[in-house]
Amino acid sequence: MKNLFEKTRIGSLSLTNRFVYSATWDGKADDKGFCTSRNIDSVVERIRGGVGLVITGMAFVSPEGMAAPWQLAIYNDEFIPGLLKMSKAVHDARGKIVLQLAHGGAYSASALTGSDVLGPSANDSELFPKCREISIAEIKQVVQSFGAAAGRAKKAGFDGVQLHSAHGYLLSQFLSPFFNKRTDNYGGSIENRARILLETFQTVRKEVGEEYPVFVKINSEDFVEGGLTVNEMLQVCSMLEKEGVDAIEMSGGTIFASGAYSSCRVGQDQDVYYKEAAVRYKNKIGVPLLLVGGVNSIEIADKVINDGTADYISICRPLIREPNLIERWNSGDMKPASCKYCNGCFGPGLKGEGVKCVVA
Repeated sequence: MKNLFEKTRIGSLSLTNRFVYSATWDGKADDKGFCTSRNIDSVVERIRGGVGLVITGMAFVSPEGMAAPWQLAIYNDEFIPGLLKMSKAVHDARGKIVLQLAHGGAYSASALTGSDVLGPSANDSELFPKCREISIAEIKQVVQSFGAAAGRAKKAGFDGVQLHSAHGYLLSQFLSPFFNKRTDNYGGSIENRARILLETFQTVRKEVGEEYPVFVKINSEDFVEGGLTVNEMLQVCSMLEKEGVDAIEMSGGTIFASGAYSSCRVGQDQDVYYKEAAVRYKNKIGVPLLLVGGVNSIEIADKVINDGTADYISICRPLIREPNLIERWNSGDMKPASCKYCNGCFGPGLKGEGVKCVVA
């Protein structure tokens, strides 16, 4: 188990172990998206519980991109002071923290934003929420919004940013032919569908500088008919590697899919959800890989690291149930995580109580 708890680096970012708290919406911001003491207490709890790095729940980069109630926001400078308190609290606890940046796209909450719902292509089917096609001018605005948000994250003291291009949010929607039916330079070939992600990365990099860590979260595949495939994911990751991305976190599934193939799978019937895709990634891509999904024991985590499947273990729901899980393992209590992967933790979040385990 030694390699799990060794010190490592991702670019300029020094980490105390290979465990990462993977980003999830926690429903603890205020109505406008300002960071609250509940957001701060939640991330500090996970640092004190042993993780080497926390990635925050998605922060929306422009007002119309809000995807959920009580979601963190970072679309103007007013949000910096609250977020600065978060980064300082984590650093005071001797931890590291990366801010996840996102736009909801077709899954934005128009009831909360009062704005049009935008997607890569117009949709009036029942397959996913109705939306209108985002214009070229609006694409440019979104790209600039990500860049400005990354600059704010750096000013707010975060150790890096992660671009959320997974789970069927806007950047992920562009990558996926399930959502993206465009015929211009942002649709069709994988090079075109990846264009907005690459432009966003380039804009963020210009804003924060070469030494500041920039991560990308991407689907291994969408698990929907006509969605992003593993082959295409690998092509996108190769493009990101050439651009100088510091780390990639691999997940899978979308909000559209449910049950066994959703972005939050139900049940414990499979270990290491995206292992085959991760192995293919490691054979082709040299960028450090964070792998999330299905790692619920230290034995599985140890195997993933030592057989070279991934470089870091990202964990989410088990750490919602047991914030001290990593410290428990490190202290010699090797029992598997007690999380049942039931998704009951999100229920309180939708009621304004914040995401929390409800299993006795």
